[in-house]
This record gives sequence, structure tokens and C-alpha cells, in this order.
Amino acid sequence: MSANTRRSHLQDHAAREHHDRFISQLTRNAFAVILAGGRGTRLKQLTDYRAKPAVPFAGKFRIIDFTLSNCVNSGIRKIGVATQYKAHSLIRHIQRGWSFFDGRFDEFIQLLPAQQQIDEQQWYQGTADAVFQNLHLLHRHLSKYVLIVAGDHVYKMDYGRMLASHVDKGADMTVACIDVPLAEAREFGVMGVDDDDRVVSFVEKPANPPPIPGQPERALASMGVYIFNTAFLLEQLQRDAADAHSSRDFGKDIIPHIVPRYRVYAHRFADSCVGSSGQKPYWRDVGTIDAYWEANMEMTKVTPELNLYDRDWPIWTYQEQLPPAKFVFDDDGRRGQAIDSMVSGGCIISGAELKRSLLFSSVHLHSWVSVTDSVLLPGVDVGRHAVLRRCVIDKRVRIPEGMQIGVDSAEDKKRFHVSPGGVVLVTPGMLGQEV
Repeated sequence: MSANTRRSHLQDHAAREHHDRFISQLTRNAFAVILAGGRGTRLKQLTDYRAKPAVPFAGKFRIIDFTLSNCVNSGIRKIGVATQYKAHSLIRHIQRGWSFFDGRFDEFIQLLPAQQQIDEQQWYQGTADAVFQNLHLLHRHLSKYVLIVAGDHVYKMDYGRMLASHVDKGADMTVACIDVPLAEAREFGVMGVDDDDRVVSFVEKPANPPPIPGQPERALASMGVYIFNTAFLLEQLQRDAADAHSSRDFGKDIIPHIVPRYRVYAHRFADSCVGSSGQKPYWRDVGTIDAYWEANMEMTKVTPELNLYDRDWPIWTYQEQLPPAKFVFDDDGRRGQAIDSMVSGGCIISGAELKRSLLFSSVHLHSWVSVTDSVLLPGVDVGRHAVLRRCVIDKRVRIPEGMQIGVDSAEDKKRFHVSPGGVVLVTPGMLGQEV
């Protein structure tokens, strides 16, 4: 290696170290507010007794674990989680699985249940109000930047890169965006941008979405991930709270107001997503039964788009102490086996056949059971000779012996919820069992 080449490599290494230290300083000076109060009505009975961020996902996680892990892995260790709708299981999960922060280093996760702190007659009225009602926390910790993020999406993202872009561009606010086909953009808040990605317009679920400059078939859709300068955010929340006509929502009120008046930039998700090189950015809104089922099914593929085996960006969660999964019996017609499936700890596959399915912890499949293309949440017990096809079975459901689900759609619709895509959702209540 020549002296010039060696010098160039050393300079590149020094530049990377400087940039990493710069991002580290920014993340230490950031406060994250995770909005986790959503009811998730499109998930039907799956959210009758839990908030959407608490819904189990990918065999051992909850949906909120992905957002929390993004914060921790990005170096953001001051986190508030705003809860509201049926938050008991969410709160219990965070207390069990996320209690490793060290307060001596000013690290914490604080639960922020709706406590009617500002208006004693009102709970959180919208996403902006959820932050406004907790302004005392932002004042107390005096962080320079505030990250506001939804807790009900599945993705891996380095918020530090987004924060560095926010500072480099001198932005008042930065919005993380995904690149979507124009036809799909009608379901999102869409950013119109100039050549420098400065936001020049924002429209919530537009009939005619503005395309990306130079890409007439694509649009930039908001991910619900925002970075604000703290002083600017406080000013805007107080202004919005004084507006009697506001719905107290970032997408409907805050962003449309500030876009024409202040420096707002779009940050491309591809610039800060975390994953294997060559893979397209992974982001999923698992807000419907069909989307939830499909995203879980993706985990059973040979090479899923979402890499759960990445040690450089682990997904943290509450880890229940369970024995390994067990497969028993090897008789013709009664063989415990799983093919193209993901099976969690504590499961017993007792003379049953499992294909292209995902089992959460402590699922028991009894002899002569056949399960295909299905998602079974923790503690499900499937009786002998039962058949399950394209199902989502909720936590602790007991499937009676010989029951067939996903075989006859007309019969399924009499007892269960059948999605537009033909996925059958089964909860304890639908079978007359205790919830």
C-alpha cells in the first residue's frame, strides 16, 4: 500500500469516527416520545383487550419492541411512552422487558398514561395533545431535540442518522418518509418536496398525491417519525393548544401549519434504515388482519426481508424463561414435524404437522393436528385431529378436537372473523372461552 493510499484510508477512518461521535452527542441530547395509545380498530378483535403496540409479533416480540429497540440501538436513552387505550398488557410488558436502563446515567423509560394533566375533562385528544400534556417532562430534561415516533410499526431505523441530517440542514422539523407507489400514497400523509428535499406541501391522504421530483410514479409518504428542535416544538404545541378549532394532531394540524412558515425537511428512510446491503428498506404497518398475517408469514421464508438475526441491531424484548421447543413421535401419520416454520420456546409439537406457520411461545399441537399458513399466539392449545388453514389464533385459545378452521369459509364466517383476504381470526370469546 502506498503512503498516499494509507493516508487516505486514515483520513476516511478519522472522518467516520468524527461523524460517529457527532451523532452520539446528538442522540445523548435527544428525548424520544413514543405514541403508543392507539386502539388499532382495523385489527378487529385482536385489539379488544390490548393496544395495537402490545400485539405480539414475529414469535416472541411485541410491535412496540421494534420502536424501542430503534431508540436504544440509536443511542437515545431518554424515552417516554404515551399510553391510553387498554394499556395494561403494554405497561406490564415494558416493566418486565425494559427495566435495564440505568438512572445514574440519566437513562430511563417513563410510562406516560393519559392522566388529564392539562384539561381535567379530557384524555389525549390527538397525537400532538399526547405530547402537549407531557410538556413538563420536556422542560425537566432540557434535551435539545425531541424525537416523536409511532409505536405501532415494524422496521429497523437508525434515528441518529436522521438526527444528524436534521442538524446539518438547520431544520426546525424533519419528517421521516418512505418511497411508495403513487397509487398507495392515498393512504398516507404525503410530502411535496423540492430538489433539496425541503417540504413545500403536506397533504393528509390526498386523492391526487404529489409525486417525487423526477419520479412521477412515486411519492414520499410520512412514516409518523418526526424530529423537532425542542424550543420550536414547545412553541408550536402551545400555539396549537390555544386554537379552539384544532384536532390536536401532528398530521392534521401541526405539520400543515408549519410547512409554509418554517424549515421542514423530508428524510428518506433508505438513508437510515438498518438491514443487509442490497435489501430494500423494510417498513410495515401491520394495522389490518391481512397485513398482520402476511408480515408474520414473511418471517418463515428462507431469507425474510426483516433480519431478526442481526447481532449489530438486536431487537430487545421481555424474555420469558421457557424450555426449548420439543417435537415428539415418528410414526406414519403421527409425526411431530415443522416445515418452513418458526417455532418459539416452550412449544410442543406432539405428532402434529406444521407447514409455513409461526408459533409463539408455549403452543401445544396434539396428535394428528395439521396447521398450515397460520399464526398461533402464546399459549394456544390445539386438540387432536384439528385442522387450521390461514388462521390467526389469539392468545390462550383452546381449539377443540376435530375442529376445522380455514377449510369452509361459510362456516368460519358464522363463528369467527374472516378478513377480506380470507384470513380467519379466532379469539377466546368467539369459542365461548374465558378471555
